[in-house]
Amino acid sequence: MRKTWTAAAMAGAIAAGALAAAQPAAAASPHGCDWPRVCFYLYASNWNANAPTAAYQDLGSWQTLGSRSRSSEYVYNSRDDDGARLRFEDGSEQCLKPNSYFHLQPVYQAGAVTQIKIMDSPSC
Repeated sequence: MRKTWTAAAMAGAIAAGALAAAQPAAAASPHGCDWPRVCFYLYASNWNANAPTAAYQDLGSWQTLGSRSRSSEYVYNSRDDDGARLRFEDGSEQCLKPNSYFHLQPVYQAGAVTQIKIMDSPSC
């Protein structure tokens, strides 16, 4: 009887181990930006370190950027289906498509991003 219980316990432990091994590993967030967020990186060093300085995720209304996001060098959209409309100091707007990024400084001439609106559409 004892051998039967030991064999059954062993089989259960092996099955449990197989199930645990089959669990998928957690995927790393691209650029340190957890889904479903649009992340800002003040400096290239933040971008290179995968360390966003600010993140937004509310859908549908204009949000004014704070000191940890305004004048950022990079912005990344980790959302799968939603674009992010970016408004710049000069009043122009640009669509940041899902799972993409902009390198804003020093090459973008419209000034700093001042507001963001996350859209329920990949094309803004």
